[in-house]
Amino acid sequence: MTVADVQRIIAQAAGEAKARGAKATIAVVDRVGNVLAVYRMTGAGTTMRINAPTQLPANVFPSELGAIAKAITGAYLSSGGNAFSTRTASMIVQQHFPPAPSTPGLESGPLFGVQFSQLPCSDLNTRFPGSAVPVDAMIGPKRSPLGLAADPGGFPLYKNGVVVGGVGVLADGVYGFDPNVLDFDNDLDELIAFAALQGFSPLPTIRADRIPVDGTTLRFSDATASKLHPLQSSFAALGSAAGALIPVAGYYAGSAILPGAAYGTERSGVRFATAADFSNPEAFVLSDGKGANRFPIRGGADAAEVGTALTPAEVRAVLEEAFKIMSRARAQIRRPLDSPAQVTISVVDSWGTALGVVRSPDAPMFGTDVSLQKARTVAFFSNRRAGELLLADPDPGVAPTVAAFRTFLSDNTALTGKTAFSNRAIGNLARPYFPDGEVGRPNGPLSVPITKFSPFATGLQTTLIARTLGSNRCTNVPLAPSGQQRLANGIQIFSGSVPIYRGNVLVGAIGVSGDGIDQDNMIGFLGVNNGGLKVGGISNAPKTMRSDRIVVNVGVGVRLRYISCPFAPFLDTSIQNVCEGL
Repeated sequence: MTVADVQRIIAQAAGEAKARGAKATIAVVDRVGNVLAVYRMTGAGTTMRINAPTQLPANVFPSELGAIAKAITGAYLSSGGNAFSTRTASMIVQQHFPPAPSTPGLESGPLFGVQFSQLPCSDLNTRFPGSAVPVDAMIGPKRSPLGLAADPGGFPLYKNGVVVGGVGVLADGVYGFDPNVLDFDNDLDELIAFAALQGFSPLPTIRADRIPVDGTTLRFSDATASKLHPLQSSFAALGSAAGALIPVAGYYAGSAILPGAAYGTERSGVRFATAADFSNPEAFVLSDGKGANRFPIRGGADAAEVGTALTPAEVRAVLEEAFKIMSRARAQIRRPLDSPAQVTISVVDSWGTALGVVRSPDAPMFGTDVSLQKARTVAFFSNRRAGELLLADPDPGVAPTVAAFRTFLSDNTALTGKTAFSNRAIGNLARPYFPDGEVGRPNGPLSVPITKFSPFATGLQTTLIARTLGSNRCTNVPLAPSGQQRLANGIQIFSGSVPIYRGNVLVGAIGVSGDGIDQDNMIGFLGVNNGGLKVGGISNAPKTMRSDRIVVNVGVGVRLRYISCPFAPFLDTSIQNVCEGL
């Protein structure tokens, strides 16, 4: 995006706000999350409130943080094949999908928990250096001050069919979500942001409202062009009395509107892989802005604990085979129909050390951080020290999870490495109803009860990061012997990761994110299977160790899940049941 683009976007938002007698804070970011401008109209409120149960340390935050989070959400959830807004995000993170008073009994949203990604404490997401002078100042993906937003008022921005960024608006003083998709709201934030979107809209064919999930079409916006006032597109015409750019510590200097970093260039920090980076020339990697891969393929650091750590050749084989599966896989969220899936793939060792991160060119940006979260989550919960480490976390609320987990599974030796937990199983145990969505059932041991649940309070996922959210360390779980933070960007609680084993010894994990959860699941599971067959020595977990051997008694026996692979999974063959028997 150019400076002129950003000026026009701000002017359109400010003009709509003025026409409605409102005052707004407006943020614009590029595709990799660089904050290009934060503009506060004169007289706009400086804070916003969360009017829902929350496990965060406060329920009042600066309004500019909400605007930035909304803009990043619009940019990060979208791609050339799908355009998702913060209203879309709201729909897919709640306890029932779709969320409505009439839908109790339905399972939770497909991306339940994704709001706690892109965290300010993440070791993958980059930080604003305080100026735009350093050569690496614009590398992404940048962190978000509040993770991903579920509050309407954030949209992706497009130029010539290509996603180039996002816009976020906070005007009503509330940072929330929409619990009922059966009606259509006149949301002030969303109306102002929708005005900002004009001239930068996605193609209608890729909007969320053209994409069904589990038989339900997603929602993009309740605002429509017919509800808008005449557009005001001149930034200069606003005048100094209308408002001003404001600095946001850690995110934006506030001295000038910035041009965006062109996605795919070294400056953006996301570029095509070289032959040294990865074998497939279509892959993208994360770069440091100076030519170096931030997450080059390497071997595990945990040999002292696991005996024989993952080797660089094994990591490469798993990533290559997963990338091949992705390239053949039929996308669930992309348009046109029968497009190939596009995702990010991460591999870690048993301590959570990143051993390699690759992505396809147009994968949604959110999946970069999330794929690493997913991999670390299953490596952690499948580790023989998982219970011990949670008990040693000094944050209130973390240690009691161990007893709750063991009681729920009727197993006093749970979390000692005897079970290989996939993220689908962790997700089963992290829902406010178990089984998922069944009203009247108890909450899983990793969740809070439904009376305390909201998208701002999911249970252990939130508790782990609540006190460290703004720091350089996402959790207070004890470090690995190498000094590695085991959960250095938090945990994730929806499907798309499996652990990696050498015999019956945990040596790492793979995480995949960016398409439908079944597609993510399949890419990771088959990637490990095929990579192991290619090099020998590693594999998916032995069947006798997998979490789907566990049956939980909640009046009836409910079996945990391990993986679920999609119907009609591939574009190049009609074969079904591709994960069966593996």
